[in-house]
This record gives sequence, C-alpha cells and structure tokens, in this order.
Amino acid sequence: MSHYPKTNQWQKCRNCGTHLHESEWAPYFICPKCQTYKRLTAMERIAILTDENGFEVINVANKTENKAQFPGYSEKLERAKCSTTSDEAVIVGEGSIDQQPLILAVMDSFFMMGSLNTTAGARIKLGMQVALDKRLPFVIVTASGGARMQEGIYSLLQMNSILYMKQKLDNAGLLVMSLLTDPTMGGVSASFALNNDIVLAEKQAKIGFAGERVIKQTTNEKLPANFQTAEGLYENGFVDQVIDRKNIKQILSQLLLLHV
Repeated sequence: MSHYPKTNQWQKCRNCGTHLHESEWAPYFICPKCQTYKRLTAMERIAILTDENGFEVINVANKTENKAQFPGYSEKLERAKCSTTSDEAVIVGEGSIDQQPLILAVMDSFFMMGSLNTTAGARIKLGMQVALDKRLPFVIVTASGGARMQEGIYSLLQMNSILYMKQKLDNAGLLVMSLLTDPTMGGVSASFALNNDIVLAEKQAKIGFAGERVIKQTTNEKLPANFQTAEGLYENGFVDQVIDRKNIKQILSQLLLLHV
C-alpha cells in the first residue's frame, strides 16, 4: 500500500493565493479566506445542483473531428480529455432537482475553456430535443470562452442551430432557463446564454462578448468597475437575478415548481 499523499488535495485560491485543502473548499468550493468562488468542472456543478443519483447522461454518438484540419487540434483534444473529467466541453443529461425532473446541460470551462464546437452543439440540441419529446424544462449552465476557433465556421453555426431548437421549445410552451457562470463570453453569451425565459447569473461571474482589454484598446474609454460582471449586467437589465452559489439549487427548485 502506498504511503504517498493523494495528489490534487491542495489547491491555490486564484484571488488571495491561499493554499487550501480540498476539505476547506467543501461543499460549495468557496475560498474561506476571501470568499472567492472556485471555477467548477461540469461534474462538480452537477453534483451541487442535482439530487443524489439524480442525473443520467444523455449519450451522443458524435465524436469531435478535426474537419478543418487545424494544426495541433487533435493533440489538444487528447490532452484536454486526459486532464479533465469531461470528454467534451458540455455534459447533458436527464436529472432532477428536489425531485423535479429536467434536462440539464452543463458547460465545462476546464475542457478547452468550454468552447462551443460541433459536438458540444450536438449535445445541447439533443438535450433540447429530449426536453421537447418528454415535455421537460431545459436548463443550461454556461461556462465558456466562446466558439472554438479550431473548428471555424462549423462552431459558429452552432449558435443559430441551438437558437432554432430553443424556438421549438418556446413554441411548445416549455420553460428554458440559463445560469451564467464564470466565464460566459463570446458567441455563447451572444446567442443562447442570454436568450431564455429566465436568465440567472452566479455571483462573481464574468459575462460579456469581447474581452475587456480589447474593448479598452478599441474605444479608448475608461470602463466602469463592474464592467462585464454578473452584478453589472443585473443593474443594466441583462439578467433576472444574481445568486449566491449556496442558494442556486434552492432557487432553481422554486422556479421549476412555479412552472410545473
């Protein structure tokens, strides 16, 4: 039996720099020193939101391919699969929150920054189709840097095709909600992240389209302190509510109950 300590039990807070044991982050992955939220993998987010044994992945046969023959992309995909708990940038499944059924899609910023590509788009659209067939609410948790540049136009097409499926859910009178987490940027924020019946945002999330540095260089304007923050978007009417991580499951449960 090995006497070596387990790896990855200690992690550094990205804000204050404190090294914390995994038990100190539990259960909501919030730094006890400065209250900064740790970015979550898709599986960590699913564990926080859904009931115990209350999530079953909807399998998609699609395998990500390097259709555009982008140099180094295939190798980058393999590295991402080896270093994360996901095999692509989104996990979609049928689950329950406080015994209320739903289809849940969760993006994973640890897999190539949660970038939207053909496989991620196919998974989200399949989840929407299952929601349509079973007449279930659809909830998506976004965490993405935007469209995946290695797939070019193929990734950009996912924005419109996901919105097309969302329109089908609207026509069927089904609830569609999004929870924007850190970060939600680029083509994801410009399309399906903000275009839902209810748009929630997790506290401390960075949300926007182009990066702050690019906007500063382009406009030569001084940007407000709350620029591209969940709180700033709430003040300007882009999101319906900013939620503390500890309260997200409860609020989603209440909203699902109200729309039964």
